[in-house]
Amino acid sequence: MNRRNAGFTLVEMLMVIVIFGFVLAGASQMFVSMLTTQRQQSKIAETNIEGIIGLELLRQDLGKAGYGLPWNGLTGYSEAAGDPYTLNDAATTLAPRGIVSVNNVSSGTALAGTDYLVIKAINVATNAACSKWTFLSSGATATTTLWTPGSENLGQSDRVIVLSPGMPTSSVARTLVTPGTGARFSAVTTYADTGADKETRIVYGVDSDAALTSLRMPFNRADYYVKRPSTGMPQRCAGGTGNLYKAVVSQSNGQMTEMPLLDCVADMQVIYRRDLDGDGDPENWIQDISTSNAQQIRDQVKEVRVFILAQEGQMDSNYIHPVNSIQVGDTGYGSVFNLSGITNGKNYRWKIYTLVVKLDNLL
Repeated sequence: MNRRNAGFTLVEMLMVIVIFGFVLAGASQMFVSMLTTQRQQSKIAETNIEGIIGLELLRQDLGKAGYGLPWNGLTGYSEAAGDPYTLNDAATTLAPRGIVSVNNVSSGTALAGTDYLVIKAINVATNAACSKWTFLSSGATATTTLWTPGSENLGQSDRVIVLSPGMPTSSVARTLVTPGTGARFSAVTTYADTGADKETRIVYGVDSDAALTSLRMPFNRADYYVKRPSTGMPQRCAGGTGNLYKAVVSQSNGQMTEMPLLDCVADMQVIYRRDLDGDGDPENWIQDISTSNAQQIRDQVKEVRVFILAQEGQMDSNYIHPVNSIQVGDTGYGSVFNLSGITNGKNYRWKIYTLVVKLDNLL
């Protein structure tokens, strides 16, 4: 028989099958590994994109803290409905604090151990009017300055406040001319300036809801906090983490409209730098300014730093985080987060986002 026409023997066939099996198993293992890595990298990229977008919104709001707030002339107003952390300034009819926070809450809305941050300013809401303003010229029937393009002008259904600026060091600086309940305003309507000095005043848009009959407060308020949503966390998030939210207080009823910014957040810490001696050089660090009043915050607080500890990607059983504890904040300030408090905490990658903002609008 010619061997060139002979078929494969059974042993040869078995050897080929075994070899092919090893090759296929190796290729499958490589494919699974590549797929796992791709999925992990995709989740890390997703986290980083969320961080860039969500935290940029927080950074911008921090820079706005104190913008357009009245310092005097407040005759009473309402603020957030419910006040679990005693951050409403309306209860004592005090001037609103541009920025304030509670350090390491133990219970309530926010995740225990995290900070709760409140920013008060005209332009931290999401409506169209709150980013608009104009001058009110002096005179018995004062008129307003109109801008170009016209889209920058306040509309007839917008609700506003009017401030008498005064001198920054005066006891009547930034006095609220309209009552705390506000008044409607039209960019083409005259305004009777009854003040003896006939000064130029400033008009700030607060809300554009045409259904509002009055303003609840003569400013807007945004709260930032970490909490676990009632509908459940994303499956990839480690147990014990929450979502970072921005919540805007409604001018109609004081309820909060929440906007999720970042998933899988384990901690948020807020630290302030203060200038206590007035020499222009901040020398004091503090984590809690909730006992300071509006003027103390304006005079002393020059910078805020926010540190957010968030999970990158998803759990990776092949990864071991190099440390057991993570410092969230500057050394000596903030808190130390222990990964042992999270199931499989060291099998997650963790990242600290740091925001450093000068508070120029407080003044």
